[in-house]
Amino acid sequence: MNRPQTAAPLLFDLPQAPDFSIEKRLIARGKGPVCGLDEAGRGPLAGPVVAAAVILDPKRIPKGLDDSKRLKPCDRERLFEEIVRKAVAVSVASVAADGIDTINILRASLEAMRRAAATLCVTPRHALVDGRDIPPGLGCDADALIKGDQRSQSIAAASIVAKVTRDRMMTRCAAVHPSYGFEFHMGYATVRHRTAIVESGAVMRIHRMTFAPLKADAEPMALEFE
Repeated sequence: MNRPQTAAPLLFDLPQAPDFSIEKRLIARGKGPVCGLDEAGRGPLAGPVVAAAVILDPKRIPKGLDDSKRLKPCDRERLFEEIVRKAVAVSVASVAADGIDTINILRASLEAMRRAAATLCVTPRHALVDGRDIPPGLGCDADALIKGDQRSQSIAAASIVAKVTRDRMMTRCAAVHPSYGFEFHMGYATVRHRTAIVESGAVMRIHRMTFAPLKADAEPMALEFE
């Protein structure tokens, strides 16, 4: 996989909020449309990893875009609706728990991003990818940006779409498997979730069986408290 040497920003290069400057430079060089790519759900014990691809309209960029982790849930939901309404194109893809167990979480995350980009209704000429790695087979030029969701509004928009979509999926999963409390922790290793696994066992195709503590020979995992 392609791992650019210049992907890491210096700490003082990080803006207080993402902007559209990287996209503007690419568009000026004839590299538009530019899509942002990000994923949600690499760390949980359960559920899919979800990726989103977003091509923003430079004239209709929603206000308040930021790394989804730095936003309140109500703000994420509001921005999700605005992104879908105003963006040139939005696409979402996922890899389920059994797929993650088969190919590992890094490959699954990159594959979800590749699928999201491939199914955009507008073909991007360049992609900005959050993190260190560019998905194999992406089909266009790309840059990997560490902390990209804090630097690029396109990546920030993708992070919001991916996070909201995954949270909604886990909330629906909670309705089918109510004893696990998925709507509260979204599959992360909270005390409540770990206790439910001990009491009720893992749910096939929902839990990631290669993740500690589900993997029999795994090292103990530190608990995340709600």
